[in-house]
Amino acid sequence: MISQLTVFLENREGHLASAVRTIASADINMQAMFLADTKDFGILRIFCDTPEKACKILKDEGYQARLVDVVAVKVDNVPGALSKLFDYLDSKDVNVEYAHCFIVGDHAIDILKVNDPALDVKLAAEGFEVCKPEDVYLVD
Repeated sequence: MISQLTVFLENREGHLASAVRTIASADINMQAMFLADTKDFGILRIFCDTPEKACKILKDEGYQARLVDVVAVKVDNVPGALSKLFDYLDSKDVNVEYAHCFIVGDHAIDILKVNDPALDVKLAAEGFEVCKPEDVYLVD
């Protein structure tokens, strides 16, 4: 499992910029971010070099922030690779609460939020390439 920083933002002009500025002002490097929104609020998901520090700083500034354990799986960036992963999860009755992915070189990093804290171990045992934190966010 790896830590993903999740921040709840009011869906109003300037709130995203303010949160990102808060992180940047603390000299924290964001490597990836995803924003999902509704009419009233947004959910910002971030991978950064120091997620614990970022979470604390955001909380200190009044943001609703928390760290969420997710599984990151590296798959080839080819048709069918993601399907193989989801077919396996389906065969094991694993419910995916949410997922997102991003490309790193010739691979995709698929981020999965599930209720199985041992999924990373199970996936590795089945031959899937489970990422460590340093594979997802750069650590100096």
